[in-house]
Amino acid sequence: MKLMNKNDMQNQLTKESIFKIGSVSSVSGRNVIIKVNKNKNASHLIFNGDVLKNISVNSYVKITKGFTKIIGKVEGERIESSKFFNREYNKEEDIIERFLEVSLFGHFEGNKFEQGVKEMPLVENECYLLDREEFDRLHQFYKEGEKTITIGNLADEPAQEIKVAINKLFASHIGIFGNTGSGKSNTLAKIYYELFELMGSQSRFKSQSKFVIIDFNGEYGKDRVITKDKKVYNLNTSNSGGGDKIPLQESDLIDIELISILANATEKTQKPFIERALSLYAKVHEKAGAASETLILDHFKNSLKSILRNIFLLTTKERAFTLIEYMKLVLDFPNEAVNDFDWSNIYNYFFEKNSAHSKGQITETEIIDLNLYKAIDSYSFPTDLISKLIHFLYLQIIYDIYNDKAQNDHIAPAINKLKSRQKDIEKILNTQNTENLFPNDINLVVVNLKDANTETKKTLPLLLVKKLYEEHKRDEDSKTKSLHIIIDEAHNILSDKSDRESESWKDYRLETFEEIIKEGRKFSTFLTISSQRPQDISSTMISQLHNYFIHKLLNDYDISAIHKTVAYLDKLSFESIPILSVGNCFFAGVATNLPVKVAIATLDEDNRPNSENVDLEEIWHA
Repeated sequence: MKLMNKNDMQNQLTKESIFKIGSVSSVSGRNVIIKVNKNKNASHLIFNGDVLKNISVNSYVKITKGFTKIIGKVEGERIESSKFFNREYNKEEDIIERFLEVSLFGHFEGNKFEQGVKEMPLVENECYLLDREEFDRLHQFYKEGEKTITIGNLADEPAQEIKVAINKLFASHIGIFGNTGSGKSNTLAKIYYELFELMGSQSRFKSQSKFVIIDFNGEYGKDRVITKDKKVYNLNTSNSGGGDKIPLQESDLIDIELISILANATEKTQKPFIERALSLYAKVHEKAGAASETLILDHFKNSLKSILRNIFLLTTKERAFTLIEYMKLVLDFPNEAVNDFDWSNIYNYFFEKNSAHSKGQITETEIIDLNLYKAIDSYSFPTDLISKLIHFLYLQIIYDIYNDKAQNDHIAPAINKLKSRQKDIEKILNTQNTENLFPNDINLVVVNLKDANTETKKTLPLLLVKKLYEEHKRDEDSKTKSLHIIIDEAHNILSDKSDRESESWKDYRLETFEEIIKEGRKFSTFLTISSQRPQDISSTMISQLHNYFIHKLLNDYDISAIHKTVAYLDKLSFESIPILSVGNCFFAGVATNLPVKVAIATLDEDNRPNSENVDLEEIWHA
């Protein structure tokens, strides 16, 4: 052990006298009261020619108990008045004493800061300001050798950069919250911009990780936002169309829950019908062999012929003509076409017009000679999947009505609802080829929903996220890969308070995302959500996040939603949320040793998302 010389000892004593602020007055759990020395009531101190900020609310304090250094944060202060008898003047005087309310949160283990308090201080333990070296170690959120990104600077100490280990931040679920104009979009873009700047040139980063941004307001599609090496899908459901289409495989769309949602199906009647239709769809494909579209089509056409022959032998007019109308819808048989058959109201059966046996009940030989029957031979499946599926729904309802298993009035609304969604689905989904959502050497996809209608904004993110997550789970190498799902304005699809949708749809939507946030880490799937309305987001979602960037929030319900589910922030930080400056946020979670108020660095204009507030003065200027 090196012995200190006289000058070193003198410097150490001087430093201790300058940095010492007082002593512990009382201890109650993690809450400690410190009595401040009278000579430490100035706003600043001077040490070695440097001006130091004196202890105050939000400052850190070091309490020494033997060789143990306990760290706390000043959350409040007060003064107390007491009587003191001055012998020199032989009179009683008032003494004003300053006390600090401190919350303990960690300690130094050697030269390394550790969260948690392993020893409680004692009354009269001495208390000190942190020196520069201790302050730096307190804010070092990474280990030596770890790759880091710089996200900004400490708001109250601009000289202190805040760096964070990429593994601790991105191998986690992240929440970014704040009112419009608070800087949350810049924060989201900043952390991922820094990640792609650091890792974008690494081949394994491109091949082993996928990132998808669900962008409701069209903020992240600019050329250089986050990275220029990205694929942007600009979706458009307006009448003019012209938008991009998401490549989707047939199996992704043939899902009972999803089709039921698209059809707004009732739980007890319409959903079981759709389930039967999807079962028929699967049976036909399985029987014919998935690789042979011709065999599938032949099987379907034979089914149409078989049931049509049975329909023409019915003796109930209403049921028979209902089924004939559905058959015409499948075959796209024109309504203006002249029927070569008719119904006898006297005998209650079909007959062939101009028949040789004059209005006798139609025979099977005559049935196969009808124009409607012959139209089956020229039938082919629609090119888009939804139309094809609707034809299977028609076939299933024909079976059900024929066999008295369903009533047309109960089932038809679900099919009609799906048909009403058909054009929108065709505008945004491409199910006719097997293109990859992520083109070669591209691992970031932005799905721009700005020009999509409300129905599409509700359903497409769910469909896409479910597809990506299921595919990632099935991948045998999922442990060596990662999937990152980033949802901006997440309250649009993660709300548990919407009254404009059915309970079944709400449950399915929340269950899907809650499964990802609860189980996703097992499969290297990580969720980032950004929202201006945390109160609307499922509390389960918020409570399962690991890292938080909390910008300015004014609504008490929003702040309460954060307070009830975020365990990382102290009381003082919560109380400061409504008065945060633009661009400042509290950063807390598993990636940090302690909650810190960070001024997130503003990106250059080219790298900044399209989220700037409107400048009315500029707009109105003549």
